[in-house]
Amino acid sequence: MIDEGTIADSPVNTTSDAASPEAGSAEQTATETKTADVVSAAPAKGGEPSAEAAKPKKARKPSAKAIAKAIEQRIGYAFNDPSLLTTSLTHVSALKPSRSRSESYQRLEFLGDHVLGLIVSDMLYRAFPKADEGEMSKRLADLVRKEACADVAKSLGLHEGIKLGTVGPGASARLRNSVVGDICEAVIGAIFLDGGYPAAVKFVEANWTERMRKPVRPLRDPKTILQEWAQGHGLPTPVYREMERTGPHHDPRFRVAVELPGLAPAEGVGGSKRAAEKAAAMALLNREGVSGGKDA
Repeated sequence: MIDEGTIADSPVNTTSDAASPEAGSAEQTATETKTADVVSAAPAKGGEPSAEAAKPKKARKPSAKAIAKAIEQRIGYAFNDPSLLTTSLTHVSALKPSRSRSESYQRLEFLGDHVLGLIVSDMLYRAFPKADEGEMSKRLADLVRKEACADVAKSLGLHEGIKLGTVGPGASARLRNSVVGDICEAVIGAIFLDGGYPAAVKFVEANWTERMRKPVRPLRDPKTILQEWAQGHGLPTPVYREMERTGPHHDPRFRVAVELPGLAPAEGVGGSKRAAEKAAAMALLNREGVSGGKDA
């Protein structure tokens, strides 16, 4: 028999296995927090981080149709036959071996070159009523040269739509720059075939009128200036020699030297023999301090 006094005097057990509801709740919360921390820090299955959703996704490449639409908006002309625009932007390197070279921009470039020449000639005839044939010829040559066409093409973003084959990153950038002037002429040819002469006139006038009124460079090229300078100093006509040709057939690089008696040769490099000759002439003019050599 247990004495009641003994029970009353017994100390209360404060470390009982049965914890209070509040304590149990706090312990459970702490346990859940630790578990969540461990789970969030743990790698996903296969050892990969679980935060894949946070990774930036690669931008989707625009479709050929979207690129063509954007180009049409920039040039201010919508094609009735979209295949003409596609062809005008296709370099021969992008064609499969079984395809004909005629499916590249080359034929359209040929046509566009002559359409551009006719339209600009008409613009010059009307804009400069007092100019003689010699002045108009020089102005025409300046306005339809490849560099001028390349400037127009780049201002319209045509280079962004050029279709090239697999030629390597460095060669691709160089090739894109070397053919962008051809692409501009091909687009003019495509507009002429699709919309007729009035459509081609509208495009050329929109992009060449300001250039016609404000020539961006001297009207004579470096070879002409060098020849005149040589004659004025009693020297013979400059001689140009091809020193080297490198690169593939569709993207050649020429190195040319120009020689005059009593002077050290000067060299120039270009995507064509003529461009390399002009670069060589410019190099010699600049070296000799001849006025008109720079920016010619």
